[in-house]
Amino acid sequence: MTMKKTAIALLAASALTVSLSARDQIKIVGSSTVYPFSSSVAEELGATTSFPTPVVESTGSGGGMKLFCAGNDLNTPDITNASRRMKTKEFKMCAENGVTDITEAIIGYDGIAIAQAKSNKAMSLTKKQLALATAAEVPSKDGKKLIANPYKKWSDIDASLPNRDIIVYGPPKSSGTRDAFEEMVLQGTFKKMNVYTDLYKADKKANKKYKKYSEIRTDGAYVPSGENDNLIVAKLDKNRDAVGIFGYSFLMENQDKVQGAKVDGYLPTPDTIASAKYPIARSLFFYVKNSHSKDVPAMAKYVDMFMSEDMIGNNGILGEIGLIALPDATREAIRNSVAKRTKLTLEDLSKKH
Repeated sequence: MTMKKTAIALLAASALTVSLSARDQIKIVGSSTVYPFSSSVAEELGATTSFPTPVVESTGSGGGMKLFCAGNDLNTPDITNASRRMKTKEFKMCAENGVTDITEAIIGYDGIAIAQAKSNKAMSLTKKQLALATAAEVPSKDGKKLIANPYKKWSDIDASLPNRDIIVYGPPKSSGTRDAFEEMVLQGTFKKMNVYTDLYKADKKANKKYKKYSEIRTDGAYVPSGENDNLIVAKLDKNRDAVGIFGYSFLMENQDKVQGAKVDGYLPTPDTIASAKYPIARSLFFYVKNSHSKDVPAMAKYVDMFMSEDMIGNNGILGEIGLIALPDATREAIRNSVAKRTKLTLEDLSKKH
């Protein structure tokens, strides 16, 4: 090989090494609920800095965690969004794949809306009624055993409810919204009902699932509708019998088409969600893979921009599309923790947030 060809080959190899060890564009995956907020920050970064607009994909919280935790290679995502906190098993999966330096960011509150077509009469439900409408197994009439869910209409559960078929368009198993719905509505209801807890006590090993019962029915009444919440909105607009489950921001953005139902007497609003009066409220998160920060320089600017008052403050841009601000002191403490890129620990995940 001539000296000229050798030099060209070395330059090509050098360029390939640089391309594999550095990247200008941030890769973000995760929650469909956090997607609109993350996308807004991504667009702002692209418009106001020299960095390209980050790529944001809606994969669901669970799907995002799998991609994020796959390793430290630059082909893996830099950030994952989540509409519920990282699970301990996901933290361990990350650790097993060498992803050990993670920072957790809480950006604000969100309510899980139970929505229906705007043209319908107002609907008011309890968490118990929601649980009985969506669970795979429910108590028999005498309350002594569990049976396959027999309820076909809302009025079957309670005569005061509409005489409408139970059709629920909701998130799939990969969704953090579904995880949160199962925890707050199904587990929150059934842990207070002896018919479930007695089964667990009777045979802890055989009936482990009844300790935290969260089995969603699969007989067609609950329809998993992917990670595109706008698709659920479109379905509600066409099917007046149906209700949908999605984040408050999608309800806010589509008030001309859908309306929220009351749950335990409260409509989902910024005030009821922030005060926790609305009973299906949760925090929203994103997680940062700090090992990528050196090779993806845009990450630092994006993270700091996301956590700024201009974005998540009381009068922040993201509030205009449905994000509900954290209390001032909480927001400042979390912002400081993120600014320091505080390393998430397994112990942290066991604490309330």
